[in-house]
Amino acid sequence: MSSVIASTRFSVLDRSRTREGQDAPQALRDTVRLAQRVEELGFHRFWVAEHHGVPGVAGSAPTVLAAAVAAATSTIRVGTGGVMLPNHQTLVVAEQFGVLESLFPGRIDMGLGRSVGFTGGVRRALGREKDDAEDFAAQLSELLGWFEGSRGPRGTRRAHPQVHAHPSEGLRVPPFVLATGEGAGIAAAAGVPLVIGDLKGRDRLSSAVERYRAEFRPSVWADEPYVVVAGTVAVAGSEEEARRLLVPEAWAMAYSRTHGTFPPLAPAGRIEAAAMTAKEREFYDSGLRGPIHGTQEQVKEALETVINDTGADEVLVTTSTYDRAALLDSFRRLALLAGLTSADVPAAA
Repeated sequence: MSSVIASTRFSVLDRSRTREGQDAPQALRDTVRLAQRVEELGFHRFWVAEHHGVPGVAGSAPTVLAAAVAAATSTIRVGTGGVMLPNHQTLVVAEQFGVLESLFPGRIDMGLGRSVGFTGGVRRALGREKDDAEDFAAQLSELLGWFEGSRGPRGTRRAHPQVHAHPSEGLRVPPFVLATGEGAGIAAAAGVPLVIGDLKGRDRLSSAVERYRAEFRPSVWADEPYVVVAGTVAVAGSEEEARRLLVPEAWAMAYSRTHGTFPPLAPAGRIEAAAMTAKEREFYDSGLRGPIHGTQEQVKEALETVINDTGADEVLVTTSTYDRAALLDSFRRLALLAGLTSADVPAAA
């Protein structure tokens, strides 16, 4: 194992993707079971996501799901990747994380994003508009203020000084800002860790990380910059087997881009045998090109390049696929190459 990889943390984010023949409740139960397995393998964190009105994704209430995951595990850090702050009142978000931290002290992460609903209909149902994402920096400041007490971030007055968030006030739940580029400056100004992806646009990724480090201002939340690089990583016995792990998600993304709806994950073999329109094929092939995949040696080399290029402190793996056993084996192989676990740990289904 290389020193670069040995000094890097590895974590997992699961979006509770539904699979053909399985319903949303099954997907949520699978997420909890995956967290237990990921903990056994030695990963640092396990995060869950927030999606509203998306047919192929069951994860719509991340703080609720995080509570279930934390209750089913004992050592791994648990959090959100993330709570989409524009969809919520900051007081409620603070209260939810305060409850989580009170129940599972020292294990909760507060990953926060700036996205709003997937479609206009979802945004209207949430009572939000597309441009609400532009207020993310102010929302983040307000949220952190609920934890800091009577004074807000950097000594400013809180937005509602007569109101207190219980049991959040005084607690330290580590905040993370999720970004694809623009949010890097917001994370730097707030003095909080940055989670950034994806692994496809490497130049854009490196540029955003450089900006974050250059503009970072130390805060009560972090003394120095901390970078988490997020993306799909698939490891298998051969490069072709690893590529097949990517097929279900690549097709789901291609279908959503061409049909406007996100389908459940389908078996790789059926997708590869199906006819595609030119536009579907274009998006599908694009989805297969970006992620890191291959044998343990190939993935090790690719990860070393990413970590060296970005100076990442941590890698957050976001892989989804139809074959759950193959996904678990991929995480096992990744844990082995990262030195998180020993070679005698079985690949449980």
